[in-house]
Amino acid sequence: MNEIQHYIQENEPRMLEELFSLLRIPSISAKPEHHDDMLACAERWVQLLREAGVDEAYVMPSDGNPMVWAQKTIDPNAPTVLIYAHYDVMPAEPLELWKTSPFEPVVSDGHIRGRGADDDKGQSFIQVKAFEYLVKKGLLKHNVKFIFEGEEEIGSPSLEAFCEKHKELLKADIILVSDTSMLGADLPSLTTGLRGLAYWEIEVTGPNRDLHSGHFGGAVANPINELCRLISRVVDADGRITMPGFYDDVEEVPQAEREMIAHIPFNEERYMKAIGVKALSGEKGYSTLERNSCRPSFDVCGIWGGYTGEGSKTVLPSKAYAKVSCRLVPHQDHEKISKQFADYLVSLAPESIQVKVTPMHGGQGYVCPITLPAYRAAEIGFEKAFGRKPLAVRRGGSIPIIATFEQVLGLKTVLMGFGLESNAIHSPNENMPIDMLHKGIEAVVEFHLNYSSN
Repeated sequence: MNEIQHYIQENEPRMLEELFSLLRIPSISAKPEHHDDMLACAERWVQLLREAGVDEAYVMPSDGNPMVWAQKTIDPNAPTVLIYAHYDVMPAEPLELWKTSPFEPVVSDGHIRGRGADDDKGQSFIQVKAFEYLVKKGLLKHNVKFIFEGEEEIGSPSLEAFCEKHKELLKADIILVSDTSMLGADLPSLTTGLRGLAYWEIEVTGPNRDLHSGHFGGAVANPINELCRLISRVVDADGRITMPGFYDDVEEVPQAEREMIAHIPFNEERYMKAIGVKALSGEKGYSTLERNSCRPSFDVCGIWGGYTGEGSKTVLPSKAYAKVSCRLVPHQDHEKISKQFADYLVSLAPESIQVKVTPMHGGQGYVCPITLPAYRAAEIGFEKAFGRKPLAVRRGGSIPIIATFEQVLGLKTVLMGFGLESNAIHSPNENMPIDMLHKGIEAVVEFHLNYSSN
């Protein structure tokens, strides 16, 4: 057992209680009724950062939920690492599928269980505890800043303006983020690319009121039927998005990278079994790993309308709604795609209905050069903690603010995430293995030690 591991083991009871104090706060940014919880969580983070050894830490106002900012200055002439995380979490619904209470964290079967255990309270906690160790042992040789936001799960609407206003406060040399996942517990990996995102709400209106389906069915367009027809036309039989110009800025994955992806250990049968499906689908001509990481996609995230209560009601509804999204790849501009999609969907609509498409949120894709000294430091950190060199992979998720950091602050980001598919982020029964918490802290400590030596 090395010194880092000994420190973690010795302090584990305290660390778990500190993490649990965060997980107990239902900081759900999507629900206005949790406004006070957002502030409570931000204040708790400030307290924990001060106890970990920062020189100063504050809750700062933004146009939305409060920000947490902190810093530790070792030497004004030394490099600065800016650590970004988010303290907001997804709603816990459907509650009936949770095996434990989502905001009453527990440890069972070697896992920390509760909403936010991974995304992102657990992963950001890894960063803070690694920082704590370095400060207490006198090993930190560069400056560290923290910026934690409370709106990542709703698209970070306030963070860009905050960054513009506080560029000097956020001045750094590199950004470090733990909000991504690895290929597996025994297969460490570093995320080198993220897809972008465009998200819309569609409203389809037919008659001026709900109608009796017996009196009007077959004579008046049903908004739900028409909405389904519209959505079905967005993707063709080969899995390609039909919107004109959609692929104009899509960069084809170089053959060398496709070959690298093909060598990533991946068991398709196990993948399907884990999510309970018998077959996979997607864009023709690409593998599963390519489809969900470096190719764009379209999904319906929610659809509703008419009567959905108990029993039956023979109604032809006045309106129908859907929330849809596109995952985009680097070079696709989310604002351009957002407008093109809205225009395209309206153009497909028959005269019997009215279609309104409202853009919600979005963000650009991102690619991290593997030649960065900070990337190399992260690579060494993983290798020392997990016993093998991490693979460099692109991931299918989106963290829109990462591209914004590059545009506004001029900084590249290293994505040093410790999530697993089995951690069930955004789903019932979110969790994190305690062993991953330990290894994550060790890997981040090694990152800082090796970044200082570059």
